[in-house]
Amino acid sequence: MPYKKKTTDAVIPKKGLVICHIGDGKGKTTAAMGLAARASGAGLNVYILQFVKAKKKETREPGEWPLSNEIEFFNDVKIPKGMGQIVTEQVGQGFVGILGDRKQRDAHQREALNGLEMARNILLKNEYQVVILDEILSAVELNLLNEQDILDLIAIKPEMIHLVITGHEKRKAIVKACDLVTEMKLVKHPYYDGVLAQRGIDF
Repeated sequence: MPYKKKTTDAVIPKKGLVICHIGDGKGKTTAAMGLAARASGAGLNVYILQFVKAKKKETREPGEWPLSNEIEFFNDVKIPKGMGQIVTEQVGQGFVGILGDRKQRDAHQREALNGLEMARNILLKNEYQVVILDEILSAVELNLLNEQDILDLIAIKPEMIHLVITGHEKRKAIVKACDLVTEMKLVKHPYYDGVLAQRGIDF
């Protein structure tokens, strides 16, 4: 069923949205990071917590994907006065079961559960107007977290905080709990022609 625009003369109050970027196509994290930059420009403080992906260079082990360059940028750039701060953290032991991963599964799960607790604390502190939990849905897909964990985070979100979640697998209950859902659909990707991820484009 196509989306139908609501028409009303009533004034609709602002609210903190639950935003979901999901799907097998490229662009979920890219969209979330672009939103972070936009929010900062509007004076909103942003907290980014990345699940599953690699940590900072000094803690990265062989076979792990390097820290993505937008995170390097956010960490190093001096935010001008009047703009919102952007804080980034990573919880994970790199990708799970691929790219040379030789870690025990429970090591990955401990990191994911630690990230879940961090996310709860950040939401309840209510210090950031935008909270981005990048790849948290992928942690569910990998059975490091479960669907109810995500629904519980949405339930405790303070009213005016915008919560952004990303990942691959679409779950009906999570989609229903969100206000804004965008699905990135894979049409064509150079990986399947043997072209690996490229610095500055993919990470």
